[in-house]
Amino acid sequence: MFGKKKDEEDPAKSPEKADALPARMESTDDEAGDAPPLKPFSRKGSHAPAKPPSSSAHMPDLQRRAPDLPSAPARRIDRPRAGDMESRRLIVGRDIQLNGEITACDKLVVEGHVEVTLPGARVLEISPSGYFKGAAEVDEADISGRFDGDLIARERLIVRSGGRIHGKVRYGRIVIESGGEIAGDMQTLSDNSGDE
Repeated sequence: MFGKKKDEEDPAKSPEKADALPARMESTDDEAGDAPPLKPFSRKGSHAPAKPPSSSAHMPDLQRRAPDLPSAPARRIDRPRAGDMESRRLIVGRDIQLNGEITACDKLVVEGHVEVTLPGARVLEISPSGYFKGAAEVDEADISGRFDGDLIARERLIVRSGGRIHGKVRYGRIVIESGGEIAGDMQTLSDNSGDE
């Protein structure tokens, strides 16, 4: 193809001339001997990658897997189980608007705009771009955006810098960072035991 004449013989095909070819150098472990030897393209358009040698004797650094051990995909171990909180998580994205009632959710992350009632969830997280309007009864609330309505945080309420809450707020414990705001009726749950 590249300057080779048809009437010249290939020395590798001729047994007499094969001995005249230089011996192929074997690489040592210090060199980059993991790659298979390069082969020229045999035809136009056949660009299949070279296959590695089939014998494991040429690759001493490979670890061999015992044939009797079952091989399971690694991702299966990392997936959350059906009972985990991560499997019942709802994320409302930035440009999403949601109205209604959310009943089967352990963790609600609000990055967009929601007007909902959220009874019995474990965690409510409102990001700086998020807006929640309605009622929520959760174990923990982490507010970095805006919340308008009734909020009950049975265990802990965190109002981050830039977070704003307006409405009726009941909480077990509260943390308000510098720059966080709460306006409205605010009480601890222990003070509220005789009212309702």
